[in-house]
Amino acid sequence: MRVLPACALIGALLGAGSAAAANTSHDFNQLPEIGTAAASTLSIEKEMEYGDAYMRMLRASMPVISDPLLSEYIQDLGHRLVANASDVRTPFNFILIQNRDINAFAFFGGHVAIHSGLFLHARNESELASVMAHEIAHVTQRHLARSMEEQAKKSPATLAALIGSMMLAIAAPEAGIAAIHATTAASAQGQINYTRSNEKEADRIGIATLAKSGFDVQAMPRFFGRLADQYRYASKPPAMLLTHPLPESRITDSRSRAAQYAPHKVGTSARYQLARSRIIARYANLESDAALDWFDRELKKNDPTRRDALNYGKALVYIDAGQYQKAHALLDPLLAKDPTNRFYIDSATDLDLHQKHYDKAINRLKSALKSYPNQNVLNLNLANALQEANRNSESISILTRYTYDNPDDPNGWHLLAQAQAAVGRRDAELAARAELLALRGAWEKAIQMYIQASQIVEVNSLDQARYDARIDQLRLARQRFSNL
Repeated sequence: MRVLPACALIGALLGAGSAAAANTSHDFNQLPEIGTAAASTLSIEKEMEYGDAYMRMLRASMPVISDPLLSEYIQDLGHRLVANASDVRTPFNFILIQNRDINAFAFFGGHVAIHSGLFLHARNESELASVMAHEIAHVTQRHLARSMEEQAKKSPATLAALIGSMMLAIAAPEAGIAAIHATTAASAQGQINYTRSNEKEADRIGIATLAKSGFDVQAMPRFFGRLADQYRYASKPPAMLLTHPLPESRITDSRSRAAQYAPHKVGTSARYQLARSRIIARYANLESDAALDWFDRELKKNDPTRRDALNYGKALVYIDAGQYQKAHALLDPLLAKDPTNRFYIDSATDLDLHQKHYDKAINRLKSALKSYPNQNVLNLNLANALQEANRNSESISILTRYTYDNPDDPNGWHLLAQAQAAVGRRDAELAARAELLALRGAWEKAIQMYIQASQIVEVNSLDQARYDARIDQLRLARQRFSNL
């Protein structure tokens, strides 16, 4: 299933209200005290409000990958780590951003963003997990809130301005660092030292989380050491090294801490390799020939643990290039070997729909749902296949339930808007499109669409009452968003 992109300029949203402060924090050795260090500045509840607002801004301003398979993978991996983390006080949400630059960042409310470029550089799942565990530690130790408290003591800027420029510094380090120099009194060197001690704390706690989660703890110093070596003399280091400095002392410290754990052999993760292949095939901005060349070069290394994933990636490239027979030749044996694999089912469904084999796709998905009822990826694929087959009423039934259970997933609202338009239900189409706008913080447009929907339906009907109630909710959300 292919998904819609979401792109715009981050500066337009962060703008004038984001003009002060740094992405900085410092290290406390007494771990039990860490969680309460920032309580006087920012409550957990307020952190979650800021996190929700910033998540909406990210959806509007960055190319967030809404691919259901990749979203499921990154959420599963992230929550495996969270389940073994300490001091967890908020729900966690993990997102992928389509960007070949190496970066990851955490922000208020348990939100962790991962650049797709990390999949191009992390050689295995433990290396990717090491970056995520580090970011989870930033959240659980409340590094952002602690930084707010420190900065508030040094600068007359308001908390909102401090948070605004800190968020900019996290998501767009070059712009954020410029804002820091322009608006804070503390020296740049002091800011960097503060960040470095904070990074060591996140490394220490992240390694413990890795160990508890069954990953290779050596992956963290190995990955970070490789990055440091690769970009040691680069005139323009990747964004991750701007917000996560890697001096030799930090790498040495992480190696020392990892060495305290008993060696633990971790097998190849098939899901990681499939996710990596999917990103290279569809989200690395490679032309078809370049992508196929990459997969062929990797296949020549003759690693049996990666062969299926690499052939899967080639099949995706062939599907997107319209070379369906070549795609079948690679995908059919994979599906026969592992018929319940959702990566393969998804791609086989795409292949069927491109060839207008609608019943075949629908029957495959319904069969899979018998084994995995209410599975999100399968339900979205089924809703999409039903729409392609012009069975929109059946699709609406699935999507109505899906959007109720998953209101923050733009894929459900996008498909629902399409299906409602196809059956001529203009009010319901407007309502679905309004929810998409609300997810991006476009409150005025969302409210106007709901007002239009309310005016279309019968006066005093249940639908009108529902739309009017949602208008009130959105107006309240708009006010809260504005107040932040």
